[in-house]
Amino acid sequence: MPLTPTLSRPKAILWDMDGTLIDQTAAIIRAYGDVIEAMGGGIPDPEVIRRSLGGPMASTMALFIDDAGLDEAAKRFRLRFPEIMFDGLIILPGGLELIESANKANIAQVIFTNKHGDTARRVSEYAGFSKYIPICIGNTDTDWHKPQVELTRYVLDQINASATGACMIGDSPTDIETAHNAGLPCYGIATGAHSTDEMLAAGAEAAFSSLVELKAAFGL
Repeated sequence: MPLTPTLSRPKAILWDMDGTLIDQTAAIIRAYGDVIEAMGGGIPDPEVIRRSLGGPMASTMALFIDDAGLDEAAKRFRLRFPEIMFDGLIILPGGLELIESANKANIAQVIFTNKHGDTARRVSEYAGFSKYIPICIGNTDTDWHKPQVELTRYVLDQINASATGACMIGDSPTDIETAHNAGLPCYGIATGAHSTDEMLAAGAEAAFSSLVELKAAFGL
């Protein structure tokens, strides 16, 4: 596979957020740790949390908290995380530039994430994404979450796009499964917890070390 393959320019881009457009890992791991320790779950291994990210919050919490405590853990996380959410936040290189270029090329774009919807929109505004991508859909905005196909179809409807010609950009096997469930290709970015090789093994149509590389592959 070439180091920088050439990709067809998409008609629509469905963006993941964490690990793809931003690195908010430090604050996320800290918030999980604070909640898990306070609820008697011990001191969690940060690497276990990091590699679990991308799925629903309950999936990560369930690694440390029993089923009976999951609802309470989720409530505590949603209170704790906003207090520290911008601490150490990194806007990943090339993301804003690719978003702006896609906007100029009239490519429809939307952000959808398993991050809490209100939190995701605050991050999008803080990072400058919302200037070009006004629609950002997160957990609790619908009855679904990634990788459920109903969510992806709903997201496509919000930007009046079809699966044909659309793609997803993400950093995890969850994003790849989400895309494939809806008949979309997924282009993996190795800026999260998974390498390009891991994403290719999980079925990504192509994988890149950065959004700068992906921008070049799109010819944007």
